Amino acid sequence: MSKPPSRSIFRPSGKIDSSILQADPKLLYEIDRRKVIRGAVSLGALSFLTGCNVSEVDQVQSALRAVSTWNDLAQSVIFRPNHLAPTYPESRVVKPPRFNAHYNIEDVQPVDVNGWKLELSGLIADKRPWRASDIYALPEQEMIIKHICIEGWDYIGQWSGVNLKTFLERIGADLSAKYVAFKCADDYTESLDMASALHPQTMLATKYAKELMADPFGFPLRLRTATKIGFKNAKWITALEVTNNRPQTYYEKEGFNWFSGM
Repeated sequence: MSKPPSRSIFRPSGKIDSSILQADPKLLYEIDRRKVIRGAVSLGALSFLTGCNVSEVDQVQSALRAVSTWNDLAQSVIFRPNHLAPTYPESRVVKPPRFNAHYNIEDVQPVDVNGWKLELSGLIADKRPWRASDIYALPEQEMIIKHICIEGWDYIGQWSGVNLKTFLERIGADLSAKYVAFKCADDYTESLDMASALHPQTMLATKYAKELMADPFGFPLRLRTATKIGFKNAKWITALEVTNNRPQTYYEKEGFNWFSGM
C-alpha cells in the first residue's frame, strides 16, 4: 500500500493548489490514481479530505468542486499529446452510430445546410465564416475508433473529416492559447484543452462510414476525438473560438468533470 502524500493538495481556502501538481507530477502516483481520476470518492472520503460535514450542502458542493478540479489537473498532467488510441478494422464499425445527446432522438432539430455556417472568433487571424461546402473541400482524415460513453456503453465508429490541428493552422489560430471552445445548433457547449485539440486523432467530422452524417448524429459538423469521453464530442457545431478563458460547458454546469480524458 502506497504512503499518503507528504503535502496537502488543498490550500487553507479549500481550493486545489495546482502548483504542487506542476512541480511534482509524481504526487499523482502516490494517491489512489484510479479512484481520483474517475471521481469515485465517497462522502466519507470527502469528509476526511476536507473536514466538512456531509450534511452541510454548501461544504459538500465545495468539496466536490475541489475534487473535480483535482481530476482536471491530474488528467492534464498525465495526458500524452502524441499517444494514439487503438484503431479497429472496418468490419467492426457499427452502422448507424449510436445516438447520444442530452435529449431524445425524436427531439433533434434538423440543420439546414444551406443556411449553416461555422462562425470563428477569439485568437484567430482569419475569422471569415466557413460554409459546409468549404469544409467538405478540405483534405480528409479517416479513423476507426471507439466511442466510450460515461454511461458505460461504447461502440466502434468510422469517422472522416478535417484534422482539427490542420484546420486551426489553416485559419491562423494561436496554437499557444489554452482552449478551443464550441457552440452548437442546440443549447450545447463544449471545449477542449489545446493539447487535446491538437492531438492527431481529433477532427471536425463530416462523414460516418464514408457517407455524410445524418441529422441525428451531428450533421453537418461535429467534433470527434479519440482522447475524450463521449459527451466531449460536440455535435451540430455552429461556432468555434480559440481562447485563454475557459467558458463553462453544458455538462460542467451539471457537475461533470471538464477534462474527461482517457
